[in-house]
Amino acid sequence: MMKFLKIVLLIGVLVVIGWFLLVRYGNRPTSESKHQLLIERIEAMGKLELVKYRFSDVLEHKNVSAYLPDASVLLIVKADAVGCVDLTKLSPQDIDVIDDSVSIRLPSPEICYVKIDHEASKVYDTKMAFFREATLVDEAFKSAEKAIYKEVRNSDMLSQTKENAIHVFRPLLEGLGFSKVSVSFE
Repeated sequence: MMKFLKIVLLIGVLVVIGWFLLVRYGNRPTSESKHQLLIERIEAMGKLELVKYRFSDVLEHKNVSAYLPDASVLLIVKADAVGCVDLTKLSPQDIDVIDDSVSIRLPSPEICYVKIDHEASKVYDTKMAFFREATLVDEAFKSAEKAIYKEVRNSDMLSQTKENAIHVFRPLLEGLGFSKVSVSFE
């Protein structure tokens, strides 16, 4: 009889442990997403990306309030800026071919885009943000994007884009059989 009670007790303990584990870990919430993707616009692309700069910005952004304590956030923002030449602006009048020489006048280089890499960027610290944290971080990212765009305009990206365009087009045109190649810009 004692042996029977020990077996029943052991089975009871195992059932209770199993039930506890099932309740604790078996009902874990799962995430589920349903998407309704639509193509909004299709554009013809003709921008030849020729140089990419990678920026890091250590940023402390503060939100000063008269009634609440000052909120601040510390971010390390990673961003890419790309210089390109828009080849859709190239017309037949921009290309002159005479015997074995070619002259091509490319559109002026431009800044294609400045884009923050949110995967590589990090929020390191927030102070006194409470319910304002999302807004504060969003403001900080926008501020970083403006500062990086200003830095790009002051950098030598456009001259580097010109140099890289020459390094791309000269061998391409020479490979097509032209012995005299001239590449210029508007």
